[in-house]
Amino acid sequence: MSLIATVPPHVPFLDEIAARWMAGVGDDPQRSGDGLILLPSRRAARALTEAFLRRADGRPLLLPRIAPLGSLDEAGLALSGDMALDLPPAVEPLRRLATLALLILRAGDAFGEVLSLDQAWPLARALAELMDDAEWAECDLAETLPLAADGDFAEHWRETLRFLSIVTSVWPAWLAEQGVMNPAARQVALLRAQAARWRAAPDVESRLWAVGFTDAVPAVRDVLAAVLGRAGGRLVLPWVDLSLDEAIWVALPDGHPQAGLARLLGGLERTRADLAVWEGTAEGPVSCPAGRGGVLARALLPAAALGDWLRDEGAVALDGVSVLRAADQQEEAAAIALVLRQAIVTPGRRAALVTPDRGLAGRVAVELARWGVVADDSAGEPLHATPPAVFLRLLARAASGGLSPVALLSLLKHPLAACGLAPGACRASARLLERALLRGPAPRPGFAGLRDRLAAARDDAHGALADRPDAPEDLAGFVDRLERCLAPVLGFGAAESRPVGDLLTGLIAAAEALAATDEKSGADRLWAGEDGNALGQHLAGLVAFCDVLPAQPGWVLDGVLTASMGGLSVRSRRGLRGRSENALHPRIFIWGLMEARLQSVETMVLGGLVEGVWPPATDPGPWMSRPMRARVGLPSPERAIGQAAHDFVACGCAAAEVVLSVPGRRDGAPTVPARWLVRLDAFLAGRGQAVPAHPALAWLGRLDRPVEAPRPVAPPRPCPPVDWRPRGLTITEIETWMRDPYAIHARHILGLRRLKEIEEPADAADYGTIVHAALDRWCRQPAGERADEAGLRALFAEALAEARLRPALAAWWAPRLERIASWVIATEAARAAGEGAPIVLTRTEQSGRATLNDLPGGPFLLRGRADRIDRDAAGALVLIDYKTGTLPNRKTVVAGWSSQLVLEAAMAERGAFGPELAGPARELAYWRLTGGAEAGKILPLAEGDALAALIEGAWESLRGLIAMYDDPDQPYLSHPHPGESPRFADYARLARVAEWSAARDEAAP
Repeated sequence: MSLIATVPPHVPFLDEIAARWMAGVGDDPQRSGDGLILLPSRRAARALTEAFLRRADGRPLLLPRIAPLGSLDEAGLALSGDMALDLPPAVEPLRRLATLALLILRAGDAFGEVLSLDQAWPLARALAELMDDAEWAECDLAETLPLAADGDFAEHWRETLRFLSIVTSVWPAWLAEQGVMNPAARQVALLRAQAARWRAAPDVESRLWAVGFTDAVPAVRDVLAAVLGRAGGRLVLPWVDLSLDEAIWVALPDGHPQAGLARLLGGLERTRADLAVWEGTAEGPVSCPAGRGGVLARALLPAAALGDWLRDEGAVALDGVSVLRAADQQEEAAAIALVLRQAIVTPGRRAALVTPDRGLAGRVAVELARWGVVADDSAGEPLHATPPAVFLRLLARAASGGLSPVALLSLLKHPLAACGLAPGACRASARLLERALLRGPAPRPGFAGLRDRLAAARDDAHGALADRPDAPEDLAGFVDRLERCLAPVLGFGAAESRPVGDLLTGLIAAAEALAATDEKSGADRLWAGEDGNALGQHLAGLVAFCDVLPAQPGWVLDGVLTASMGGLSVRSRRGLRGRSENALHPRIFIWGLMEARLQSVETMVLGGLVEGVWPPATDPGPWMSRPMRARVGLPSPERAIGQAAHDFVACGCAAAEVVLSVPGRRDGAPTVPARWLVRLDAFLAGRGQAVPAHPALAWLGRLDRPVEAPRPVAPPRPCPPVDWRPRGLTITEIETWMRDPYAIHARHILGLRRLKEIEEPADAADYGTIVHAALDRWCRQPAGERADEAGLRALFAEALAEARLRPALAAWWAPRLERIASWVIATEAARAAGEGAPIVLTRTEQSGRATLNDLPGGPFLLRGRADRIDRDAAGALVLIDYKTGTLPNRKTVVAGWSSQLVLEAAMAERGAFGPELAGPARELAYWRLTGGAEAGKILPLAEGDALAALIEGAWESLRGLIAMYDDPDQPYLSHPHPGESPRFADYARLARVAEWSAARDEAAP
């Protein structure tokens, strides 16, 4: 009987292993525990255990020892011998990275400018990975590195190699001094020791199987060779393609699915002729049609063998395979969830999503929750993305950013934030803090800025905005409480450097204070569960091993945390947070590529089949190029492509129904389908075939579609009682009333106000505020002092400084304001020298009130503020409106749509601005002040009798508008005049304008 076997792709691999193992002892459950089975990973070991349990079908069974060779340790394999026992311990991973980061920080500009720890840490990780690669490949970098950059390589590679040569001499000395080994070197030594132990006892009859290996480093090959040298040894491989020509087989490129198996057999000095084929037990299940593996193998032939496509151009059978071509990631996730949900309708049927894209896995899990299905996403999640890790990173960002509003609110609204209060009360207090203090332009950094805002906040901000059912704490008390919690991290945003251990200790202390509730301590909440425990151990290692590093500024802390947790994962399951383990659906799984190896189900979706995801992007790392790695003797990055290709083929044959999923766009950019999918399409197209489309996208289109034909929503028509309707408005609101009456209803009757943006950026309104403020101060000066252009420029500079804009925007606006100052001085001089009575009085920013009587609903108060009113010697008025943005055109003013300036004149005639500014208007004008190529421009309105008629007409139109809304049947319509809709509509979403206006436009002829 051959010592090496292979399992065809249509036979479930692990079920076949379990069946053959049991057959070797006559299916005796008492003898089945004798022996050892080696697998490449822990997940494969767990899956084999499940295969044995399926085989037992509820009967008591003694399991054999099942050990993952990829996680070798002395306890797992009971290693013995002086070589194994005398090995030094492995260096702690964090200690190694911290020491390497120190070397990188001290290396100067050997590979670019690295100034801070958050920049050095990723390079340290890449350097550790390079050393591990060399250890696994058993490549002596000290011997091969000097030759790596000979010839035509760029000078910067030589600089990098000079640094690496220092590391190859300094690092081994450091390891020897500390009495430790590199982890990979120790693993290699353990593997060699185990292989030597087994070779020393080749006649032992106990069964020893190694199964599921698709590639192997030299030390693992040594172990597998030792397994084959024992009397009870056997090596069982996944499917080896026996149909490939030998010349093609020995020259397979690294990216081919069978390349790893070819290297493994070659390293063991075996050929495919030595393989036995385990076709499967007669009663065993079949995972897919027998011909599918051959079709995929032909489609993925290497370039040198593509002539095989022309050998037989007949149709091929690809039953059970379909493709899902979604528009984007979200549609892909929703469709995959439908596929999985539909699969488990059949009793006993299992379904799995296989993808290396953790983002897609999370989306599918969320979509499955729509039907109450909690998927077993057993790949876990990255440590840096777990709730406690995110909480610490948000705290680091808030502290280093001076408590900027976005960073502070992100921290306070995290589920772990409580500040010593009940979580609901903390959340309510955070919302109150947001509305009262943090919306609008950002306050000054730190608690000084918060207290400035607190002193200026309206009285109603402290209590009237209280949330229910959780009552917020008084704002002043909450700010004090927050300052006490954050005391250990205050000052992290300063340029001053501190020891890394002190930074981390302060961060942990502040995090525990923030996480504490009125019932539980912060430590109990932060470090609980698998994710909290893993994070606590990681931080303890950081604090312990970062003492060798130089002091760092606080702002690097977030980057250090993220970089130090890179590549680490925790087996916590997001779907189970707040649920018991029993909530998991027993027949739906979400697997990564490593988890999916060797497993089979009835329905399998291969998700994220795009270049850069599956297969992954190949990166040789920052230390060497591909040719340099080849010279040194390191494996090529393309081996990862070959492993991903093998996973694609294996998963494609691991289920009766396989769905290949590819999104058209990813993160907003078009995707390139995976090369294997492109190859398969081309192979089938030459035969007049194509992979059929899965109907899930059609299901998705019908899922949220209403049963009846869609009916467009009608525009709102609120008709509140007359006594609810406002009896006073500002002049600006009159224009809104005409263009969008619903906005008046929402603001004055419903009492709704638009919230300011968080960290609201300066915009055109702020520019107008600066211009108005400077001109107001200028006009308040005595008339004899206004001719000084330098004085006006100084007033503009003063108003600009008070606005506290970011420096770049202030520098952009400053020259524009200077041009406005020059234009105003020149214009005022021209006005003074012109015809007409001279101006004797100027008033700016004047507030006025006028009452309209004899209306159906009673008196109506009109309020307004005039930018500028001049009175000449004859008692006539000139009203000027400053505009820094778009000017209204004369047509809209005459038609009444832009009546602000005209109504100001009507109010002035009725003495609304006081007796000194009462009288008829001789001139109305808009001053457009942009400071651009044309710094200013005057737009005069009508003159003489036309002006008087315009003013009187606007007043009467206003009376008619008020009288119309004094009718209880008059609704407050939203955007009733499409051609005159407001430019900025605060309540458009509330009125659902986008929905009914689109329907109205479609219905229009």
